Amino acid sequence: MSSLPVLVLNSGSSSIKFAMYEAGDGQRTKIFEGAVDGIGTDNGKFWIKDAADKKLVDQTPPLPNRSVAFSLVEKALHSGQFPVPKAIGHRTVCGGPKIRDNQRITPELIDEIESYAALAPLHTPIAVYIMREALRLFPGIPNFAILDTYFHRTMPEVVTRMPIPDEYAEMGVRRYGYHGISYESIIYQLQPNIPEKLIVAHLGNGASITAIRNGESLDTSMGLTPTGGIISGSRTGDIDPGVVIFILKKIAETTPDATAAADKLETVVSKKSGLLGVSGLSNDMRDLRDAIKGGNEKARLAVDKFTWTIAKWIGSYYAELGGLDMLVFTGGIGENDIASRAEICAGLRALGIVVDPVKNDVRGEAVISADNSRVKVRVIPPAEDLMIVNHVVRLLGQ
Repeated sequence: MSSLPVLVLNSGSSSIKFAMYEAGDGQRTKIFEGAVDGIGTDNGKFWIKDAADKKLVDQTPPLPNRSVAFSLVEKALHSGQFPVPKAIGHRTVCGGPKIRDNQRITPELIDEIESYAALAPLHTPIAVYIMREALRLFPGIPNFAILDTYFHRTMPEVVTRMPIPDEYAEMGVRRYGYHGISYESIIYQLQPNIPEKLIVAHLGNGASITAIRNGESLDTSMGLTPTGGIISGSRTGDIDPGVVIFILKKIAETTPDATAAADKLETVVSKKSGLLGVSGLSNDMRDLRDAIKGGNEKARLAVDKFTWTIAKWIGSYYAELGGLDMLVFTGGIGENDIASRAEICAGLRALGIVVDPVKNDVRGEAVISADNSRVKVRVIPPAEDLMIVNHVVRLLGQ
């Protein structure tokens, strides 16, 4: 096929990441990448670098809201410095119960995704804003929604069904699973030797684990929303429903408006819990590791809670898979936090998982299992942008 510049837009709760690839004849070449970070904070950053990692833009502008942030991206893309995209792929965390497949974006599709924003409240509002802006800024250019939930469509009903009455299940309350583009990229990188029984731990500020059989998602830790599953930066992970009811009742004592009370509860479970809630210090593993060196016991407890929970999930997925051929760590913590990997695996020797401390002293892609480990343990960075490009090319029929 002829050269196809594909723009990737990946929005988070406080960031907009973007990259452009040249796609053609089976090749995927990154032209540039960039990000607007710290939206709504006093630590705004805007940077772009080329394929050789040379900084083309490096600024610290005020970023009071998503409109100001995306305007910087817009100006850069229309500056004439970069190719005009012929297609655009949007990372889409969740499309709701009706949007299960990756597909071309229309105004009607955006409305449907927005109607289920409550399933991913930190991501969907900014994502739908950017979708609408992209349709306006690049008229006639095909835009595609690439879903995090797409990879998990192979999970059986016994996994996806929640133990709730039918009336709520029919509203779309089910286990969707997230970080799917990341997991799919790990499978892509393992080709052609995909292990039959694989567990991947995507560990970052948002964290999840997935059991994968023969390259397909069997079970995953996140549920209806990204708040479920394992403890992460500021999210509770799975928790006794009674805890949520107790907190809601306490909030309702001073917040009689039901919607406002629900919003406050959402803030508690999504933005004030997890590593941040337990430590009372930070949702950043690097801060917590530094605090531990200084003897901070609450930071130690937060990290222990994190690694203990992950080890427990890995053990349960080992049982579900009926064994394990490979364990992969990915994501910011998975790639870079040597101590977390060691602490997680320390409790898994009974499953044949043994990490070599010398091999584990690495950041980035590596095999870190010991020679006597029955299970191969690897670190593989995700390639989400590449997977989005691949899906865009496929959907274009090229």
